[in-house]
Amino acid sequence: MAQHFLLSKAAKTLSLASIFTMKDADAEATFRNIRWAETNGQPVCPHCGGVDAYDCRRLKGAPRFRCRACVKDFSITSGTLFASHKLPLRCYLAAIAIFCNEVKGKSALALSRDLNVSYKCAFVLLHKLREAMAEELKGRVVGGEGKVAEVDGGYFGGYVKPANLRENRRDRRFVRNQNGKRKVVVIVRERGGNSVPAVFQTESQAASFIRARVAKGTVVNADEAGSWNDLHGRFEMKRINHEEAYSQDGACTNWAEEFFSRMRRAEIGHHHHIAGAYLLRYAQEASWREDCRRLSNGEQVNRVAGLAMKRGKSVDFSGYWQRHLDR
Repeated sequence: MAQHFLLSKAAKTLSLASIFTMKDADAEATFRNIRWAETNGQPVCPHCGGVDAYDCRRLKGAPRFRCRACVKDFSITSGTLFASHKLPLRCYLAAIAIFCNEVKGKSALALSRDLNVSYKCAFVLLHKLREAMAEELKGRVVGGEGKVAEVDGGYFGGYVKPANLRENRRDRRFVRNQNGKRKVVVIVRERGGNSVPAVFQTESQAASFIRARVAKGTVVNADEAGSWNDLHGRFEMKRINHEEAYSQDGACTNWAEEFFSRMRRAEIGHHHHIAGAYLLRYAQEASWREDCRRLSNGEQVNRVAGLAMKRGKSVDFSGYWQRHLDR
């Protein structure tokens, strides 16, 4: 029997021990090489793009540079998701490594204990990392001529506590007995390729999204739900009735189900509840993890750190606990 990738030596190229034993200069050099890879770690001014800058940090202060062209100060994290950071760079590198090492996800409460920071700090930091992951999914189109993609939906949130007495209970599957917070995550996943998630109120609202994110010529697999009937006019469709079989005549949605398996386990084992305004971020995280599951943890850390350093200031979580005062 073949060895699982996560058990192999190739999956483990970075250890937390090596990060926590880093000196501040080593962590600084790591982030410099990630952000300014084109100049071999030499600082580039985010204001004017100048490459002539000198170190102007104060004694025992955080890394800071001054551009000779525009005479403005900047740091390694200026204009990135980690802008105005308070923790040492080594802690951010450790947070990314801890986050990537978790196969299904990482709770903010656990991260706050790992790094000895407040829950608020860990909560915002994890959502910023999910925002970085989402950069890879922006505008992504899957499939193509001769390729196969699978479409499926899974409902999350909107929990309604059942009545105590049996005679007072209602079937919570019906809309009339729900609270309106229940949403569906729709996943489009190419076999052997990447995936794209989205969040809607119902599966039937996802038709235009699927048409925009799946290339022409793709063979689309879906289950027997009537929500996917409108896709027949654009794609060659293969349908599978899950009441009869999991797969039949090459038609199945097992790749899409793998995504929901990961997301459900993240909900049950780590987060306990994922819904509402944050549901899309969690879906994008699960999609990124599924697509990058064959990368080593070192590659994943470099990838997420690179996305965070290229991404501008957070759209949703800059000043989150201060009611977005800086937006």
